[in-house]
Amino acid sequence: MKTIHRTLTALLAAALVVAPGLSAAKTLKIGSLSPLTGPYAADGNDIRHGVETAIALWEAKGGVPGYDKIEYYPQDSACDGKQAVSAANKLANLGVIGVVGAYCSSATIPASDVLNEARVPVLTPASTNEKVTERGFKYMFRVCGRDDDQAKVVAKFLSQQLKVKSIALVDDKTTYTAGLAKNIKKFLKGTGIKVVAHEHVNQGDKDFSGVLTKIKATRPDVLYMSLYNPEGNLMAIQARRLGLKAVLMTEDAVYHPNYLKIAKKAAEGTFLTYGQPPSEDIPEVAAFINAYSAKYGQPGSYSAYAYDAANVLLSAVAKVGADDPAKLAEAIRATRMQGASKFIQFDGKGDSGSTYKVMVVRDGKFVPYWDPDTGKLY
Repeated sequence: MKTIHRTLTALLAAALVVAPGLSAAKTLKIGSLSPLTGPYAADGNDIRHGVETAIALWEAKGGVPGYDKIEYYPQDSACDGKQAVSAANKLANLGVIGVVGAYCSSATIPASDVLNEARVPVLTPASTNEKVTERGFKYMFRVCGRDDDQAKVVAKFLSQQLKVKSIALVDDKTTYTAGLAKNIKKFLKGTGIKVVAHEHVNQGDKDFSGVLTKIKATRPDVLYMSLYNPEGNLMAIQARRLGLKAVLMTEDAVYHPNYLKIAKKAAEGTFLTYGQPPSEDIPEVAAFINAYSAKYGQPGSYSAYAYDAANVLLSAVAKVGADDPAKLAEAIRATRMQGASKFIQFDGKGDSGSTYKVMVVRDGKFVPYWDPDTGKLY
């Protein structure tokens, strides 16, 4: 009897292993990297909410084929390289099949070193420094635009549309802001526009009176704020309070509802470069806005890019599965998809192209102003 009992036990155990209906639930794990705490948490949580919106819509239509559920692991990169590396290692150890992130280029670059070695695809919705995709990484993709493309639009706008003669630049010495300022100076060469000042602040600074006083003395036509959202908000207020008459111009990191809420009247007339989103008449755009707004309110600067990054990742898994990272990366690279931020397709480097337009703050809203492709005003 003992022999029969042992035999039946063994057969039952084998059946539990091979019977599909009795197998353990198959879980798809994805992660994200963004600043969830600290001064850049607004943008970081926009990224998190964009990913969550994509997951919710996938689950509403039955999930990803081959998987019973999606588990999401958002990690706080804090716009800090060391913390981003630690978070990337944690995600790799958790067994995520892909990561959306990070926000700051100074976090994305070191984190992607770790994840590329671990063969985990990374899709950044916000890191625009060109080095992100210039390292030949097979598992690195960018859904947003590039700084060199953004800088070309800035130089073209200032020289051809505003026709200014001088500019002062400010950056905070980080990979993104310093890299963008450097590119702008490069593309301004030959335009006749003189860089009369290039000053630097630190992330987290709140008093810019010293820097702005020095800039005011140079009497620039334009003050270009190559900064992140919190510092850009405060600098605009302090520049106007100091009586600086220069036109204000800035970039995609300041293109956030907080700029309008915090800078208020000081923000009026500010020009910004941003990847102009597609029309809300496009079904994919409307679906994102409706789903996101119902739960989180107005989308932020990178909400749509994060949503698209998650959709690209999940769509690739639906096509080829996630067991082979190389096949998954190739499926991502082969993407041809209308997203909420733009039509997405990747080149050999992992870039998806830039769609920068010039926006302006008018009556407390961001509105389209100038198209660099046509040279015409909206």
